[in-house]
Amino acid sequence: MPQTDQKKASAYALATVLCWSTVASAFKLSLNYLDPVQLLFYAGLASILVLTAILAGQGRLGLIRTAPRSDLLAALGLGLLNPCLYYLLLFAAYARLPAQEAQPLNYTWAVTLSLLSVPLLKQRLAGIDLAAVLVSYLGVVVISTHGDFSSLHFASPLGVALALASTVVWALYWIYSAKARLDPVAGLLLNFLSGTAATGLVLMLFSTPLVSDWRGLAGAAYVGMFEMGLTFVLWLKALKLSTSSAKVANLIFLSPFISLVLIHFLVGEDIAPSTLAGLCFILGGNALRLVRSPATLNPEITS
Repeated sequence: MPQTDQKKASAYALATVLCWSTVASAFKLSLNYLDPVQLLFYAGLASILVLTAILAGQGRLGLIRTAPRSDLLAALGLGLLNPCLYYLLLFAAYARLPAQEAQPLNYTWAVTLSLLSVPLLKQRLAGIDLAAVLVSYLGVVVISTHGDFSSLHFASPLGVALALASTVVWALYWIYSAKARLDPVAGLLLNFLSGTAATGLVLMLFSTPLVSDWRGLAGAAYVGMFEMGLTFVLWLKALKLSTSSAKVANLIFLSPFISLVLIHFLVGEDIAPSTLAGLCFILGGNALRLVRSPATLNPEITS
């Protein structure tokens, strides 16, 4: 039986949640100096360095060399979903929406997972799942229309569509990566190797690798470390030490509210009442989902 230490588990989980609470601001600030493709490419490079250093420090780089070829190919293939397609969609959404809107919309991934589990995993939606879907997407409407139900006018339909599309990609990644047999950190490194390579191709075709402001690169490095790399390891540590995954999963609900505070002070956005109301609906839907299946609310597989 693995040793558990709930105090240490909670400390690791809180550190993870605090790190993730900063990334919405980091996304928005970095996009002042980089386009979405540039941000993903350089953040991906930073994440590769961090994950490689972690595996090397733990003496586990050999896990990649000794893994079965089928597992390696599966991990490389999943990299096209995450980080490549997922973050391209997410960063494009952040480029078009205020951070306070893009961030809560991203939290609808859990109900997206419920919907995709029907055709892909042959699961049935229980009544609580349907309630979670309805409550969460009501939050989407509140945020997207700024609470104006009379006209149902969406301030940025494309931005909302990109944010919701990213949750579909993320849910697909979650479903298929759950079947992976490779060590999680080694698998994530392979994801980023193939995903960053694919992003590099997109960069050469549709953007440029040249960055004129060091602040863009600094932001990308921060995103690569604290959104994509180091925090994954912290979260795994929290799960291993915790007596119950639900005890650390519940801490996820702190992140979006801390994030909104940081968005206000760092990005300078005035947080609209409709954002808070919509976020409460979205998290309410996630809470209903968590009641049925606590293990599915994992932010690193869903950042």
